[in-house]
Amino acid sequence: MTVPEIIVAVISIIIIDIVLGGDNAIIIALASRTLPPEKRKKAIIYGTIGAVAVRIALTGFALYLLKIPLLQFAGGILLVWIAFKLLLEEKNVECKEGKNLLDAIKIIIVADVVIGIDNVIAIAGAAHGSFMLVVLGLIVSVPIIVWGSTFILKWLERFPVIVYIGAGVLAWTAGKMIAADVIVYREIGQYIPYFDLVVPAIIFLVVTGTGYYVNKYVRCKVENKGDIQ
Repeated sequence: MTVPEIIVAVISIIIIDIVLGGDNAIIIALASRTLPPEKRKKAIIYGTIGAVAVRIALTGFALYLLKIPLLQFAGGILLVWIAFKLLLEEKNVECKEGKNLLDAIKIIIVADVVIGIDNVIAIAGAAHGSFMLVVLGLIVSVPIIVWGSTFILKWLERFPVIVYIGAGVLAWTAGKMIAADVIVYREIGQYIPYFDLVVPAIIFLVVTGTGYYVNKYVRCKVENKGDIQ
């Protein structure tokens, strides 16, 4: 990979992890909120370290799987769905509160793994097969999520365009994954000029355009109809 490609990949990983990390921030806050202040800090630090370690391991495994023909295509399709879900799904995260320090750490790690599959697939796709880019991206983005979780959630609510940027990055990454699949390129891509740009561009426009239309017009009509009734 060239230096510009590495920079773009790292920025993509950071954006993806921050935008998809809102749920993780809520989990960290809920799991540790009943603990005394000193233990709460320890739960956040140790729980986050454990969650990151597990996520790095899972992402490394996902990087290996994405090298298998057609699995990269399947991962791209799944990433399209994740991008749609990011734009259209109402957030509703539930999490138990930790009774003690170890319990809170366990809850943070397990819950992060359960809801972090989206992040794993997205980051693996954005890393273009490089494990070092995964580690670098997580090292930068995770502290932002943990220590700036309150601000991130407020920004996401106040500036919806951030969510669209994140969904756009996911959609573009999905398109690159689909176009780069060995079998897809062999059967279709080699016959279409600039296939590696055409597919991401189409998916980007479809995902962001559909998300904007549904949020702007369809939901607006449903809400107005409910108000009238």
